[in-house]
Amino acid sequence: MRTLCFGDAIVDLICRRPVASLDEADAFVPAPGGVIANVAATAARQGAAVSFAGGAGDDRWGRWLHERLDASGVDLRWFDLAEEHSTAVAFTTVDEQGEPTWDLYGDGVAASVAAVDGLLLGAVEATDALLFTSNTLSDQLAGELTMEARGHALQLGRPVVFDPSVRLHRWRNSPGAAAAACNACVADAFLVKCNAAEARLMTGESNPEAAAASMLAGGAKHAIITLGSGGAILRARGMRIDVRPAPAARVVSTIGAGDVFLGVIVAQLGLTDYYPSALAAALPAAAEQAARACERWGALDDGWGRGIR
Repeated sequence: MRTLCFGDAIVDLICRRPVASLDEADAFVPAPGGVIANVAATAARQGAAVSFAGGAGDDRWGRWLHERLDASGVDLRWFDLAEEHSTAVAFTTVDEQGEPTWDLYGDGVAASVAAVDGLLLGAVEATDALLFTSNTLSDQLAGELTMEARGHALQLGRPVVFDPSVRLHRWRNSPGAAAAACNACVADAFLVKCNAAEARLMTGESNPEAAAASMLAGGAKHAIITLGSGGAILRARGMRIDVRPAPAARVVSTIGAGDVFLGVIVAQLGLTDYYPSALAAALPAAAEQAARACERWGALDDGWGRGIR
């Protein structure tokens, strides 16, 4: 089954040494970034059929992103470069614990919406499953398009995967607005995957078990909550799988580790025609790959053409 990943792609300019702030950074190395780009590339490298619906600016950085996504095996028939937009760039730093901070310039969502204008529903019809995040929900036009695609996928009986991936600055630092938009995507989702902070934002539950139960009660068929070094839990009706603690890692950077985790999950789902039990089988491998991603500066390897190490 081919999974359609809808969202934005950006360029991460990563300072490859720990710093307390952007002021201390002295050099940056480019890497393809954005949740959707990372998930799609990871899944494609695992052998899954993955298409990217979105875009970037028609500029040097946009062409650079296109080349690297293509080299990773991502189908780009619904990915375009928009002349009226510039490719979004994020200056990215990490602290001593490997936690990242992004200073984003440009609007990758706008470029993606322009790229798929009039095409997204057809792309949903031509593929077998849909994946999206909350990034495209924070803008009114993009949000309406996202929810239309989600509704169309559900009407067609397609599995829908939702990763909140909440960045509060996109929501003018309004947790309530972000939570409401994310919760509107829970019902009938094949899978909701989030971290502990996002689960708490959406459900009000600080206990991951209670948060997962709330998502299932809200209509999600499966819920995965990642817990950082604490591992991850998978909950569904009749299914309880834990990976606790997470596989050991010498943490350099946590940039994109959650994206790699989800990419492994999506790959196994696609390769098994979204067979529910594939989630349980994929969870340990996803946790292992996410741990290895923490040992690199970027989510994927430096070359973006050699596969995940």
